[in-house]
Amino acid sequence: MQDSARTQAIDLETAAGQDKLNLSLWLRLLTCANIIETEVRSRLRVQYSLSLPQFDLMAQLERAPETGLTMGELGSRMMVSAGNITGITDRLERDGHVMRVRSSADRRSQNVRLTDSGRSYFAVVAKAHENWIADMFDDMPVKSRTELFDRLANLKQTVLAHTTGGNGGDD
Repeated sequence: MQDSARTQAIDLETAAGQDKLNLSLWLRLLTCANIIETEVRSRLRVQYSLSLPQFDLMAQLERAPETGLTMGELGSRMMVSAGNITGITDRLERDGHVMRVRSSADRRSQNVRLTDSGRSYFAVVAKAHENWIADMFDDMPVKSRTELFDRLANLKQTVLAHTTGGNGGDD
């Protein structure tokens, strides 16, 4: 598909019209996020045989290298059910990337940790992920990226002021 045809095909959010700028803006943000997520999912799958949830779980465990995390903590951080966490963990454990360890504080509970090979593997995948994102943003001038980042921070605060208890998560 030629670039102009591709741009038109993925610029459907303009169809909302300028009289509905807020809706168009939300659709544009959603479209950008979906394009980036789809590309990251594809690259993870093709280049590393990982799903995005597997990558996300490994990223959470990378933040807790000493203790690991319980299945409940992983579910809360990733905002998915315990059943989903179990399936993701099973696959990563089968591939040798994570291990389950009995909690010293509560013998009924298990913590999930990255294995040494899982930690090394994740470092490679995380670096590739960082490079993919940088590549996707690279054609946009640094000044424009900085301005967009600042404006999105402002939007985040504005939106949070109109939500019913959300805290917006981490930047």
